[in-house]
Amino acid sequence: MRAFLLSLLTTLAFVAACGDAAPTNPALRTELLAMLKLDQEVRTLEASQEDWDRVEKANTDRMRQILDQHGWPGYELVGKDGAQAAWALIQHADRDLELQKRGLELMRRAADEGDADPSDLAFLVDRVRVAERKPQVYGTQWETDPQGQWRPRTPIEDEAKVDERRAGVGLKPLREYLEELKSAG
Repeated sequence: MRAFLLSLLTTLAFVAACGDAAPTNPALRTELLAMLKLDQEVRTLEASQEDWDRVEKANTDRMRQILDQHGWPGYELVGKDGAQAAWALIQHADRDLELQKRGLELMRRAADEGDADPSDLAFLVDRVRVAERKPQVYGTQWETDPQGQWRPRTPIEDEAKVDERRAGVGLKPLREYLEELKSAG
């Protein structure tokens, strides 16, 4: 018994030292990961528009409930992967700008407190700004033109300083990001 307690205390101390404490709501974490899995499954060329619409609506409705009940589901509540799943689900709620804006404000507070990833927040900032037809801050939202050339979905605000802003939130320089987009597409 003594060896078990010593082992348990050592494990808990290691977890605390690593900053990877277990999420306080593992069931919500599991739900968010499952929602993201479905989201990714319908974002393929093989999925029907009907399936895409059904999953997006269900995820958007559920994310609204989660934000109502918990605020931003950050690292402490759902772990890093759960928080990233929440971000992706809000990011993909393009048919509900108000939900995205609400998620953005909640996530911004969480990131300020170290409970959300600033680089994920940067993507959501730009996603909302693009939806509002405003210039992007971080240059994360791109599309291809009819000739297949990559272009920002909206202009990039003060583009000369975009790499400084990107570095400030842990993103690669814009040139490297664009190279990745081109090689993936």
